[in-house]
Amino acid sequence: MSSTTGAGQSAGPGPVPFKDIVVDDDAAAAGGVQVQQPVAEEYHDIIATLPCRPSMHEYQGTWILDDWLPGRMAFRRRFEARAGDVVLASLPKCGTTWLKALAFATAARDRYDPSSSGGGDRRHPLLRLNPHECVPFVEVVYNAGEEAKLDAAPSPRIISTHAPYSLLPASITQSSTCKIIYISREPKDMLISLWHFINKRCKPNIIPFSDIWNSIYNDAYPESPIREHILGYWNMSKIQSDRVLFLKYEDVLRDPIKNVEKIAEFIGQPFSDAEKEAGIIESIVKLCSLENLKALATNSTGNYQRLMKEVPSESFFRKGVVGDWANYVTPDMAERMDKFLAEKFHGSGFSFTECL
Repeated sequence: MSSTTGAGQSAGPGPVPFKDIVVDDDAAAAGGVQVQQPVAEEYHDIIATLPCRPSMHEYQGTWILDDWLPGRMAFRRRFEARAGDVVLASLPKCGTTWLKALAFATAARDRYDPSSSGGGDRRHPLLRLNPHECVPFVEVVYNAGEEAKLDAAPSPRIISTHAPYSLLPASITQSSTCKIIYISREPKDMLISLWHFINKRCKPNIIPFSDIWNSIYNDAYPESPIREHILGYWNMSKIQSDRVLFLKYEDVLRDPIKNVEKIAEFIGQPFSDAEKEAGIIESIVKLCSLENLKALATNSTGNYQRLMKEVPSESFFRKGVVGDWANYVTPDMAERMDKFLAEKFHGSGFSFTECL
């Protein structure tokens, strides 16, 4: 029906970069693959009936950016999970890019050597591609009309979404073999990161800092309300720990080796003793470190096509530190935010990690 090609695809088992997947359109057409209507057109009339505010619509209780909504609706309605699929989920600016790199390098280590910087089939894709080009946002896939590439991707597939658990397709939530990895981040740092990201993308039209900071209070942060977003995955990780792994950005930053081992174990690809002795875990951590990724040409120059806009590749790599919010807000602002969040999450059993 379709064919896929990609650097190193025949080298061994494991996922391949989404960007490297090539679909033979003629073969797909001959096989009877239906050409889908663009999702923005398909869902236009439904979206027009939804509650809205500037740049957002509320869909099934979640405030979603307009650019993401058609793809989100298509993902929920069309996506068919496969055994072994890995779904990476998060609120925006919670370490998603780093998690994509770590998860991809871990799952694809039999296909691509994380310790090799040379050429050939086993040269690691993260040395030439942005992590988002290796692990796609499914909303971007559907918005771009690239469903056929998703279908053609070899198993296990790794995909990413900012969707809350309640908006995941039933084929994922009802699967006993599909794995979900969620990463959260302390909201003050999350807000600072979003402000910088948006302003790099929107230059010269700078977004006021207060607009981003106050978005938590009025449910204007993308994918709000954040309480429901975080607790949806948190609660499922307690109920079905074999299906949902909940990570905190600060914990991963504190001990990346331990958390890479946790990811490998969770997706059913634990490191062997031989791999540990050979330093494969350390190689993955080094390959995916912020310092290394920032220095690569693919992440420091050019643009990444995201939805209908081009985003500077460098905007995905800033500081990645914990507590950077202290450089931007007053103690009173931080105290008010902390109190607000404590009240929101009271009684849930969940708490944010403030420091390393």
